[in-house]
Amino acid sequence: MNIRTDIILRVYIAFGLIVLLAFAVLFKLFHLQFTQGEKWRAMADSLSTKYVDVEAVRGNIYSADGSLLATSVPEYELRMDVVAGGIEKDKIFYEKVDSLAEKLSVFFGDKSKRQYSRMLREARRDRSRYLLIKRKVTHQELAAIKKFPIFNLGRYKGGLIAIQKNKRILPFRTLAARTIGYKNENVQPVGLEGAYASYIDGQSGRRLVQRIAGGVWMPVNKDIEIAPKDGADIISTIDINMQDVAQNALRKQLIKSKAAHGCVILMEVATGEVKAIANFTKVGEGVYEEKFNYAIAQSAEPGSTFKLASYLALLEDRKVDTNSLVDCEGGTWKIFRKTIRDSHEGNEVLTVKRAFEESSNVAIAKLVYQHYKDNPSKFTDHLYNLHLNEKLGLQIPGEGSPLVKTPESRFWSGLSLPQMAYGYEMKMTPLQMLAFYNAIANDGKLLAPVFVREIRRLGNTVESFGARVIEDKICSEETLKKLQGMLEGVVENGSGKTFVKNPLYRIAGKTGTAQIANGAAGYRLKRSYQASFCGYFPADNPKYSMIVVLTDPKGAYYASSVAGPVFREVADKIYANDMEMYNPVQDIKYVGNTKMPPSKAGYKHSTQKVYRALGVKAFFAANSDFVNVVDTNNGVSVKEVKLIPQSVPDVTGMGLKDAVYLLASAGLKPLVKGSGRVVKQSLDPGSRIVKGYPVTIELK
Repeated sequence: MNIRTDIILRVYIAFGLIVLLAFAVLFKLFHLQFTQGEKWRAMADSLSTKYVDVEAVRGNIYSADGSLLATSVPEYELRMDVVAGGIEKDKIFYEKVDSLAEKLSVFFGDKSKRQYSRMLREARRDRSRYLLIKRKVTHQELAAIKKFPIFNLGRYKGGLIAIQKNKRILPFRTLAARTIGYKNENVQPVGLEGAYASYIDGQSGRRLVQRIAGGVWMPVNKDIEIAPKDGADIISTIDINMQDVAQNALRKQLIKSKAAHGCVILMEVATGEVKAIANFTKVGEGVYEEKFNYAIAQSAEPGSTFKLASYLALLEDRKVDTNSLVDCEGGTWKIFRKTIRDSHEGNEVLTVKRAFEESSNVAIAKLVYQHYKDNPSKFTDHLYNLHLNEKLGLQIPGEGSPLVKTPESRFWSGLSLPQMAYGYEMKMTPLQMLAFYNAIANDGKLLAPVFVREIRRLGNTVESFGARVIEDKICSEETLKKLQGMLEGVVENGSGKTFVKNPLYRIAGKTGTAQIANGAAGYRLKRSYQASFCGYFPADNPKYSMIVVLTDPKGAYYASSVAGPVFREVADKIYANDMEMYNPVQDIKYVGNTKMPPSKAGYKHSTQKVYRALGVKAFFAANSDFVNVVDTNNGVSVKEVKLIPQSVPDVTGMGLKDAVYLLASAGLKPLVKGSGRVVKQSLDPGSRIVKGYPVTIELK
């Protein structure tokens, strides 16, 4: 083969390979374009653009009096399009960039002017459309930032991009925090936030975003494509003032007793509405926080508060009467190698009523065992008829399961009947026990506790919740009256006399001191106790029922001295602030020129309430919320207290509460001398206010 032929052969081979490669490329292009085109186009779209959810503003949670318990406030992530329409020309951008950098530096204080300037200039060089400026910016801060150089060119021209995120806050912080609850991703929902999430959450919107350099997703359009729908509001039954009273009283006693944890529940008798619920856990010496909702979730042996159910069974079956006698054996009684003891030894023969007042374990254990040992199911049937074995079906999650044995139960023994009689070998939550006592106060009607009154959307009621009746009558009227008398006797003459009794109004209730088991060690290694008091007030016309439980108090552990003071403090403060619980005011008649009852100047609605209760004609035409009362001999009228912005208010004649409120609201620092009503103030009414300036008020 000559050289020419060899060269031509090589050229043909090379050309053939090129042609084959070209056909292979064309084939692959055809395959990708037409056979797999849809697949790759979809993948390309998903990598460059996508729709993301836009969180809706969650609904608010309100207390019964309209106070805001939980709300969402907007929080913003600030970014900047450094090549936006208003700053496309370099001249405009570079003329104002240093001024913007200085403003940002002074406002946030996290970078120097030079650092901000360099960051903005580098972003301009890179033609960034989504430069991060700051995270977690409040709405008020955003309003100020919009006035900065460049940003003040307008929404689209200035390049400012504010991405709203919603932050959940509790305005009253720890008040009822565990009941309000929370709803977080990958966490079991808690409280009202979790139970009513489907209403509160609203409906998420949709927004188209595009991937840009650095893997950041940037909104394609300034406006959201599908706007979110805000959540509905929840109106709870919690009374913020009662909640505050309950938490403070409980915390104070927990610190004093050095207890492990405790709870208080306050319920309205007629409706079952929970007005306050407090739970505290010890987290350090003298430090308690809300960590767990013991009130609704912790099932434990109730102890002596359960004796009320045992006596109900005995009275209902006519096994005993309140004046029946029982031998308490000096305070100790041995049965099946088990010695049952009273808290105070020496009890001999007592009436049933007196045995209940003294909280004798021996008395109730003997009575129940004597009358039901041959037919224990008759006793446990009563407990089941009282629904003590059932959950209450609460509006919030996490209710603990009660345990009430029957003779068919696996761990039933000869000791079960006498021990159940005084609250052992069973489990109940504090709220389940309170619901039973509330039924005694409510003339036998057993109600499920209510936490939510209604759900509203845009001010309109979506759903409302009233009292849910579990049982119309848990026992006969005769038994009910006897039990009510026995509960009053505990406070008047028995174990609750020293720490619970109040001479101004009557309280009915029962102490309960129970030894609690310590895990697998049971009752042997360490003696731990649970102290509780459950009852209602005022006893002659019950309006509120309440239970107080403290676990593992150190030192004194009897319920009367540990739980009783908390009950008394909460009841006293609620009674003092609720005029509806006082005895009805007798009609007062005024003859001739008799002067009307004197009234302090102050909050108009409080004055209205007092005069309405007294039956006095009062004319309240004033527009202001604060008034001075004028006696007209034929009734009363009011003179408006004018509040002028930036001027010292006139608080002469007012009580301390209203005077301090007005002065502090105006930005002054009140200093108080004396008591009664204000007769003199150091700053003249109407003079210009200097924020934080002290003002002395004298009261007589």
